[in-house]
Amino acid sequence: MNGLAVHEPPTASTSWRVALPHTTAAVPVARALVRTALAEREHSADCDTAELLTAELVANAVEHTSGNTPIELVVRLLPAGCQVEVHDADPEPPGDLTRPAPLGMPDPWQEHGRGLLLIRTLSSSCGHRPTESGKAVWFRLPGQRRPV
Repeated sequence: MNGLAVHEPPTASTSWRVALPHTTAAVPVARALVRTALAEREHSADCDTAELLTAELVANAVEHTSGNTPIELVVRLLPAGCQVEVHDADPEPPGDLTRPAPLGMPDPWQEHGRGLLLIRTLSSSCGHRPTESGKAVWFRLPGQRRPV
């Protein structure tokens, strides 16, 4: 090859869609799926952050929705990072995902109440949308070049 070689990230996204059980056992499975998906790209989102935020979304879906309907994990590898969605059967939007809680910061002595704060703080964007069977809650992370 003559001239400079230029690496251009792919322009199309790649995605995975996986049904997970409506139990806490889904959390480590979802983390592993995200880690595996992100490992395949040279320019990818921060894997540790993606795993943490995915675990929060899946745990919230399991804890705050009723029934045995499986939840669904959707991972999209984008040219500029990744987007992770968790679909569940409850149409109610998550409480304080896109805006701070009306009562301020979570109580530091409580075990719960920080998941959505983490998602808001660590993601480049996040939100929710209705689906035909409930809702999807999502976050995006920007891409970063991995060290050689």
